[in-house]
Amino acid sequence: MMQTHKMYISGEWVESSNKATQEIINPSNEKCIGLLAIATPEDMERALSSATQGLKDWAAVPAWDKGVILKKAARLMRERSKEICQLMTLEHGKTLSESEVEVIRAADFIEWGGEEARRVASRQFPARDPNAKVTIEYGPVGVVAAFSPWNYPVLQASKKLAALLAAGCSCVLKPAEETPMSTIEFIKCLIDAGLPGNVVNVVFGVPGDISSFLIRDPRIAKVTFTGSVPVGKLLATEAGKYMKPTSMELGGHSPVIIYDDVDLNRVVDILVTRKFANSAQVCVSPNRFFVHENIVEKFTEIFCQRAAEINVGDGRDPLVKMGPLANLRRLEAIQGLVDDAVERGAKIKIGGCRIDKTGYYFPPTVLTDVHPKSDLLTVEPFGPVVPIIPFEKDEDVLKLANNTVYGLAAYIFTNNEKRQRYLADNLQVGTIGINDIPAHTAEIPLGGWKESGIGVEGGVEMTQAYLKSQFRYTWNS
Repeated sequence: MMQTHKMYISGEWVESSNKATQEIINPSNEKCIGLLAIATPEDMERALSSATQGLKDWAAVPAWDKGVILKKAARLMRERSKEICQLMTLEHGKTLSESEVEVIRAADFIEWGGEEARRVASRQFPARDPNAKVTIEYGPVGVVAAFSPWNYPVLQASKKLAALLAAGCSCVLKPAEETPMSTIEFIKCLIDAGLPGNVVNVVFGVPGDISSFLIRDPRIAKVTFTGSVPVGKLLATEAGKYMKPTSMELGGHSPVIIYDDVDLNRVVDILVTRKFANSAQVCVSPNRFFVHENIVEKFTEIFCQRAAEINVGDGRDPLVKMGPLANLRRLEAIQGLVDDAVERGAKIKIGGCRIDKTGYYFPPTVLTDVHPKSDLLTVEPFGPVVPIIPFEKDEDVLKLANNTVYGLAAYIFTNNEKRQRYLADNLQVGTIGINDIPAHTAEIPLGGWKESGIGVEGGVEMTQAYLKSQFRYTWNS
């Protein structure tokens, strides 16, 4: 009998009140691997009521003990990483080694949250009147509606929970329905570490139904979302109707700019590794490759050779270096972007169409002669497709790099320090990597410019979005 994976409401793992479920699909073989409980309005009401009580329960836990709980949860995540990784690879498709890296990074965020929970403090300073004092008190914003995505199911949920729990908030978390099993095991680490049962509630279901139910409810004080720009805009618009603050970590279309004064082999090694990690389903993935005209042919040749060597298959196979796309929607979207580019004159150097076997497999794909109006250059691909575009002048490539609504990340490869500064000062993004592509770790605040988001995740800044301030003025004669 197929296992039903449950929601976590009011301190209990529960099925849907009407027994509704949907299938969980393994993208490597397109087989059903389990059923997922789907929330009804009654279930969501229970979850929200629980989180409202959880806000009080969590407030009763001293800051030091909040830190103890979160740091213990991080330890449990590391101890249980093998089991969590197996589930993540099964439901998402990424390789086991990629799953392992994700769980360890996620544990770092939870541990960081445990440290930051102890550092939320008020401020006091003299008033202008010598008989008075000014105090700025900080407290949790309240109950949070948190929406996390499928591409990094444990890591992205951990970023949100680390910050909001450190700030003293409770939440209703809606993870992605495609990848629930690994997220559930992560939540169990928090529970087993001693998190009070009402503080985090977990529901699954139709995204639009859950978001509209939660956002309009006056008990929800804030909305946090990681996902695409269009969905982020919809949620932010809905939250704006009720003047509720949002944190939005949205999509990107990161340019990578490569000059002719670099070690090509080193650069290609970095870019092949980072571009095709997680099957290129990464918001900060290098997407638009601008290569100086002096080296574009040589770069394309080496890059294609290395990319074509990547073994694509079931992520549970230790010889596989890139798994399938996570779902059929991504497969169809990637094929559509390639087809559109080819119709506009692009040339396929490698890849270009779905791999002919069961599973959502799409190979590393490289295109040249890509028309500027191609969707591939304006729509976040979120898949293993690389357009290579030559450039000559700094001013030209800067204009091309900034010619998008996205502003999440950009990458520069040159040994010319003056050029590094010029580009870094003028690229309209929140993250810049120079001669490397950095990962987002817990101590670093990551956020997007333009339509790539609102606020940051990580760093000492991460709790700020989940706190509200109160100005107190006290006069004593």
